Amino acid sequence: MFNLALLAARPPEWTHDEFIAWWRGEHAEVTYPLPGLRAWRHTAVSSALEPRSEGWDGLSVLSFDDERAARAALASEEWAAAVRHVGAMRGKRIALLGDEREMFRA
Repeated sequence: MFNLALLAARPPEWTHDEFIAWWRGEHAEVTYPLPGLRAWRHTAVSSALEPRSEGWDGLSVLSFDDERAARAALASEEWAAAVRHVGAMRGKRIALLGDEREMFRA
């Protein structure tokens, strides 16, 4: 799998719960149609492990078959629609692309 990982923080005027509800609800509906999307995992951050990790509300990992498929999704009208849906929201994010490797399974 090839992943797009998005770590995001809510806009200052939103609560954590409002942001997570929006991300998993209204925004998810706009994101599901991404071409080539194979899996999507979302984590609502409940706490930071240490002070330098504070300030984040959620993590999404969107998975595609390979980098070509991920980049095609990012060039699609569906991605543009998801970006438009975020609009002028004043939260912050980190967006990263990379190849997934399973390191352990119980």
